[in-house]
Amino acid sequence: MGKKKKNDDGCSSSSSQKQSVNQSTSTSKDDYSVSFVKSEEDDVATTIKDKTASLKSNATHFSAASAAKGGMLCCRSLFSRRRILHSRTVRVGYGPVGHDANVTFSPNTVCNQKYNIFSFVPIVLFQQFKFFLNLYFLLMACSQFIPAIQIGAPITYWGPLGFVLTITLIREAFDDFVRYLRDRDLNSEKYEKLTRDGTRVEIRSADIEVGDVIIMHKDRRVPADVVLLRTTDKSGACFIRTDQLDGETDWKLRIPIPYTQHLPNEADIMELNCEVYAEKPQKDIHAFVGTMKITVDDSVQDGSLNVENVLWANTVVASGTAVGIVVYTGRETRSVMNTTLPESKVGLLDLEVNNLTKLLFIFVLMLSTVMVIMKGLDNLWYRYLMRFILLFSYIIPISLRVNLDMAKLFYSWQIGRDKHIPETVIRSSTIPEELGRISFLLSDKTGTLTKNEMHFKKIHLGTVAFSSDAFEEVGQHVKSAYAGRLAKHSFSAKLQNAVEAIALCHNVTPIFENGETSYQAASPDEVALVKWTETVGVRLANRDLHAMSLSVQLPNGQTLMKQFQILHVFPFTSETKRMGIIVKDETTDEVTLLMKGADTVMSGMVQYNDWLDEECSNMAREGLRTLVVARKPLSTAELEAFDRAYHAAKMSISDRSQNMANVVNRMLERDLQLLCLTGVEDRLQDQVTTSLELLRNAGIKIWMLTGDKLETAICIAKSSGLFSRSDNIHVFGNVHNRTDAHNELNNLRRKTDVALVMPGSALNVCLQYYEAEVAELVCACTAVVCCRCSPEQKAQIVQLLRKYRAPLRVAAIGDGGNDVSMIQAAHAGIGIDANEGKQASLAADFSITQFSHVCRLLLVHGRFCYKRSCALSQFVMHRGLIISTMQAIFSCVFYFASVSLYQGVLMVAYSTCYTMLPVFSLVVDRDVTATNALTYPELYKELGKGRSLSYKTFCIWVLISLYQGAVIMYGALLVFDADFIHVVSISFSALIVTELIMVAMTVHTWHWAMLLAQALSLGLYMISLILFDQYFDRQFVLSWVFISKTTAITAVSCLPLYIVKALRRKFSPPSYAKVN
Repeated sequence: MGKKKKNDDGCSSSSSQKQSVNQSTSTSKDDYSVSFVKSEEDDVATTIKDKTASLKSNATHFSAASAAKGGMLCCRSLFSRRRILHSRTVRVGYGPVGHDANVTFSPNTVCNQKYNIFSFVPIVLFQQFKFFLNLYFLLMACSQFIPAIQIGAPITYWGPLGFVLTITLIREAFDDFVRYLRDRDLNSEKYEKLTRDGTRVEIRSADIEVGDVIIMHKDRRVPADVVLLRTTDKSGACFIRTDQLDGETDWKLRIPIPYTQHLPNEADIMELNCEVYAEKPQKDIHAFVGTMKITVDDSVQDGSLNVENVLWANTVVASGTAVGIVVYTGRETRSVMNTTLPESKVGLLDLEVNNLTKLLFIFVLMLSTVMVIMKGLDNLWYRYLMRFILLFSYIIPISLRVNLDMAKLFYSWQIGRDKHIPETVIRSSTIPEELGRISFLLSDKTGTLTKNEMHFKKIHLGTVAFSSDAFEEVGQHVKSAYAGRLAKHSFSAKLQNAVEAIALCHNVTPIFENGETSYQAASPDEVALVKWTETVGVRLANRDLHAMSLSVQLPNGQTLMKQFQILHVFPFTSETKRMGIIVKDETTDEVTLLMKGADTVMSGMVQYNDWLDEECSNMAREGLRTLVVARKPLSTAELEAFDRAYHAAKMSISDRSQNMANVVNRMLERDLQLLCLTGVEDRLQDQVTTSLELLRNAGIKIWMLTGDKLETAICIAKSSGLFSRSDNIHVFGNVHNRTDAHNELNNLRRKTDVALVMPGSALNVCLQYYEAEVAELVCACTAVVCCRCSPEQKAQIVQLLRKYRAPLRVAAIGDGGNDVSMIQAAHAGIGIDANEGKQASLAADFSITQFSHVCRLLLVHGRFCYKRSCALSQFVMHRGLIISTMQAIFSCVFYFASVSLYQGVLMVAYSTCYTMLPVFSLVVDRDVTATNALTYPELYKELGKGRSLSYKTFCIWVLISLYQGAVIMYGALLVFDADFIHVVSISFSALIVTELIMVAMTVHTWHWAMLLAQALSLGLYMISLILFDQYFDRQFVLSWVFISKTTAITAVSCLPLYIVKALRRKFSPPSYAKVN
């Protein structure tokens, strides 16, 4: 069942639970008998004052769906005018009326494309050249059209740049074409529309307009935001699936307008004089303010509309056939307005590579300046400076960005097909290397460390408690009480009242399909409670909008059916932390308010007792999620007074939800009779304990952030192994002011080997006054648990670590809607694809199916991604440095001439055809096996220091490049005879072979792709030696002289490095070598 936000005490649900039978029973046909005297103009004027309307909703709303999926504005709306969002009044069969008849509403077309045929090339080029390096190479290439500073053929510079741009253009074109096909399919979907004469006509989704009455069949996508007028279910229940809107997989209940639902057939709708008013478009999918006015025989009937009466676009009809009137289309639908541009995350490796590239650019300027000074500062010094900058531009690797992007895509593909972590999805392919450098892992509890599979474990009635081994006794008491054998105030009768309250106070709906019964609810806690009552003899037999029936097993084996009328439902929200229902027993006509919720809110509503707080703490220590259940009988006068006040609050347009909540609180939530306390167990996920141990040994500090109470959080931390036996657990006391915070932080500072437990209230106070100190002390703890933590606080903790512990990387993992802000704030967000909801999974950078998979994701794939990208980056930079070193020596030898050593095709093919494949093949290399990476998690700890790519390793590779470049160039100059073309042949051949040998020396585990890359590159170069007569002397390159000289130079450039590496591996082996 969908889990938007988890209750601190186990009653998990979401504000979207307004889809339940909330107020449905009190919104009957009689609601429309109220006289409607205000004019349409008064209606609009009143609504303009609606406080719920967001000021931002008046801003321009371009194609948000395009922005989210494409990263920029849709081509169709690139030059569109500012659109002011309007409320609207539509008449059934006629469309917008009054002043709205002249308003042009958004077309119902889906446009997720980033480009059109005219904007494609300009926009892609702009996106590429906004990066400094690409712009730098563009300027270098363009400079080749200036004769005074031209260096060889223009293809020397345009070739690599063109290769990079071609790859980008092909990728963008393919992605946009896929988006176009998807958009075309959605826009072409066929729906049925009711005409004024009541007949059905077929219409495309893209042609649907505001005011159309459309028919949506089961399992079909809702094409626009519609007010529900009618369903095929006699009870008026219409279930929808909202997983594509809010990520929740539970079915939501929607209620049609009672008046139109009771019409004999759908064609009668078109004969009504019916007007629907809808507020201006906004983002909130859990709220809607509207009214409906029906004129019948000169009398006006009106009623309020809320979110329960609306089907949002991109939801799916899950039961029956729905008929609705369209109120919002296209960019004004809730679906599109909530699709925003996600923050683009940049990995630490990319930042480090960018800094090294800046150093290379400075090196180019310095080297060029030195060359000009050595040549002599004459009147044309600036021309020579430009020429030298062009000659040494290969130091800056233009292909580095493309190589890294292609490597990231390969990593994502490789992770996705790992059979050991099935169904893993990479949603952000730009930061896989971040997984290899995680220092902090912030985890949710419910559904992440635990399974979110609830099992009823305990019920406490104040004087006695029953655990799972005594539930049979509970069933006997309940059956006896229903059989009428015991006194009304006996213990069995009290137990009966408690069980009946649990069986009635919920939003569970039984679904009967294929002879089997399943339960639909917004919380697995509620399903667990209902299933438990069934085991003790009280089964939820049926439920619709207006009634509920219980099937009770009697001691004689017979079944008693009890019927209850549902008068009101007050759904659970994360703000109220409780839910309630008013039911009427049709046998006795007794009206009762039933409520359940967190002890923190219910303790102030129930009558005085001396056991609730203590037993709540006891159950929490057992790791159980607690709920307090209470009741309150209502007299006829009390019910009538409440109905009047509640109806008046429902009819208000401004602050409707708050007004309704105030009425409930003022008139009902006082002096409730405490019935029982329930305890539900959420079991740990498989292999959680071993996974946490592995991660801790890998040097990752694990924090648990939960909304549960302190005792429950500590119990789970101990049972999961988050707290070790040697840890000194320090629990923050009550912190209300700055002095309290100062004292608690000082107490923490004096302790060592501390596992910290901090309530959310204490965290708020401490961060307000001592933010930096909190970061310092908390990060020194071995483990941290934050309880009673709100979603905003979870994100705040992530930001705290990012601010005070940079450049350490923070990962966050969760499974619910209340984890989304934390996941999005982290450097690497990991979502668990839970059965109850997909919000966290969809918002995360990486999606897995269970917590234990995070070990392989980090310790294996994260490590491999980081190590491989480091090696790839250094080789790409080495490739440019070595050839630039040779160019510098060549210029020095020939009197600082600004003449290119290699011309045309050789320069283009050097970084593409001859060396690209071997260098890129390093992405399949691995220094240890996956098994060893998991067996020795200490290998992961070394990566946090960033030693695989640092200024130290950069300097080492610069020295290697200088040495090899000098050996190859001087060696070629020393051994050539008379023809300069022989210098080119020998030096370039030695350069290519040296690159291939260096790649081979770096490889730890040979893969068939590596061998193929080496063979293809070497074969292609040997063919080039024969074909390119203008660069190579064919007779010379086929002689033993050429082969011997090239071999000798290559040996001198590579052999010393090989010897050094072998000695280092023998006397000071790296950790991975020791493991192997």
